Amino acid sequence: MAPRLTLISPDFTRLWFGQAVSSIGDMVFSTTLMLWVATVLAKDESWAPAAVSGVLVAGGTAVLVVGPIAGVFVDRWDKRRTMLGTEVLRGGLVALLAVVSFLPADALPAGVWLTLVYGTVLLLHAAARFFAPARFTIIADLVTGDADRARAAGITQATSQTALIVGPPLAAPLFFTLGVQWAMLFNALSYLVSYVAIASVRAAPAEKAPVDGSGTGKAAGHRSGVLREFVAGLRFFGRSKFLVALLVFAVIGQFGVGALNTLNIFFTTENLGMSAKLFGYVGMAIGVGGIVGALCAGRVVQWIGARRTTWVSLLVSGALLVAYSRQTGFVGGIVLLVLFTIPLTVLNTAMAPLLLSAASAEYRGRVIAVFQPMTQLAAMVAAALSGWLAGTLLRDFDGSVAGLRFGPIDTIIAVAGLCILLSGLYARGALPDPETAEDGGPGGGPAGEETPGAPAGPAEVPATRAAAVRGTAPPRRGSTE
Repeated sequence: MAPRLTLISPDFTRLWFGQAVSSIGDMVFSTTLMLWVATVLAKDESWAPAAVSGVLVAGGTAVLVVGPIAGVFVDRWDKRRTMLGTEVLRGGLVALLAVVSFLPADALPAGVWLTLVYGTVLLLHAAARFFAPARFTIIADLVTGDADRARAAGITQATSQTALIVGPPLAAPLFFTLGVQWAMLFNALSYLVSYVAIASVRAAPAEKAPVDGSGTGKAAGHRSGVLREFVAGLRFFGRSKFLVALLVFAVIGQFGVGALNTLNIFFTTENLGMSAKLFGYVGMAIGVGGIVGALCAGRVVQWIGARRTTWVSLLVSGALLVAYSRQTGFVGGIVLLVLFTIPLTVLNTAMAPLLLSAASAEYRGRVIAVFQPMTQLAAMVAAALSGWLAGTLLRDFDGSVAGLRFGPIDTIIAVAGLCILLSGLYARGALPDPETAEDGGPGGGPAGEETPGAPAGPAEVPATRAAAVRGTAPPRRGSTE
C-alpha cells in the first residue's frame, strides 16, 4: 500500500517535490530581476520600461530559436541525464550572476549589467528547452493512463499556480531587506534541490528509438544529421492530421489568451474602475482559479474523457471571457476572472494525456519542440497585435449594439473570447470520441503502435502550455519561459 504522502507514484512524487521548490525559486528569481532592473539598474531612466521588457524578450527569443532544434537532441540523449545536466548549468548560471551582483551597482555601466541579466535569462530559457521535453518524456514513462496523466498534469499546474501566488510576495521582502544577491542564491539552491530529486528517480529504461528519426530502425551508433532528424520530426507531425488540428486550435486559443494578458491591466483600471494598487488581486484571482481547475481536472477527465474535456473547456472558457468583457464592476470582474481560469486550466490539464500518448518515444521531444515555439509565437503575436489595435486603430472606438456600449479594450477582449469559442468549435470536430476516431486519432490505435496511413504512434494530442523553467507549464516565469 502506497504511503499517504505519495502522489500517483513515489518517483512522480520526487519529481513533484523538486518542481515545487524550484517553481517558487523561479518566481522569486524572475520577480527579483524585474525589481532589480526597474528600481536599481534603470532607476529614474526614461528607458526603464524597455529595459524591463528586455528580460521578457530574452526569454522569448530562446524559446523561439532554441526550442525547435532542442527536441532533436532530447530524442537522442538520455532523458534523466539531460535533466540533471540542465539543472547543473542553470544553477551555476544563477549562482554566477549572484556572485557578480555583490559588486556595487555603479561598479559597471548599466549596459553591462543589462547584458549580464539578458544573457543569463537567455541561457536559462535555452537550457529549459532541453529540460521540458526530457521531463515530459520521463513522466510519460512513469505515469500511464489518461486519468493518472491528467492527475499528474493537474498537480503540476496547481503547484505552478501556487508558486505564482507565493513567489512574488516572497521576492519583494527578500529584495528590499536582504538584497538581490540572496534572492538569486535562493533560486540557485532550488536548482540543487531539483537535481537531488531528479537523481533519486528510478526512470524506466528508454525505448530503443530509430536513431535517424525516420522509423526505419537503422543500426545503433549511426546518427543522421541534426537537420535531417529535425525535418523527420516535422514530417511526422505534419502527416498526423490530429496533431496538426491540435496545433491549430491551440494557436487560435493562444490569440485569445494573449490579448487578455496584454490588455487586462487597462481593462481592470478603465472598465472595472479598479485602482492600479489593487491589480495584485487580479493575479491572485487567476492563481485561485488555476489551482481549483488543476485539482478538478483529473476527476473531470475521468468522468467525460480527455477529448471531450478539451473542447468543452474551450467553449466554456470562451463564453466566460466574453462575459468578463462586459463587466463594469470590481467584484463581478474578479468573480468572472476566477471562473474563466478554471476551465482554461482544466483544458491545459486534459490535453496532457493526449499529447503524452500522441507520439511514440522517438518523436516526443520533437513533438513538444513544435508545440511550444508555435504557441509561444502565437502569444507574442497576439500581445503585439492587441496592443497595436488598442493604441492605434481602435483607440477612439466607441459603439453600441442593442444598448450595449463597446469601447476599444472590452471589444478586443470580447473578440479574444470569440477566438477561444471558435477554437472550441473547431476542436469539437477535430477531436472525435474514441469509438469514432480514425486516421490515427484518439482511439486509432494503442500508444506507441503504428496505425495504417499514419506515422508511428497514434495521433492523439493536446497542446500543453509548458512555459516553465522546468517544463511544467506556467508561462510567466522570467527565468525560463
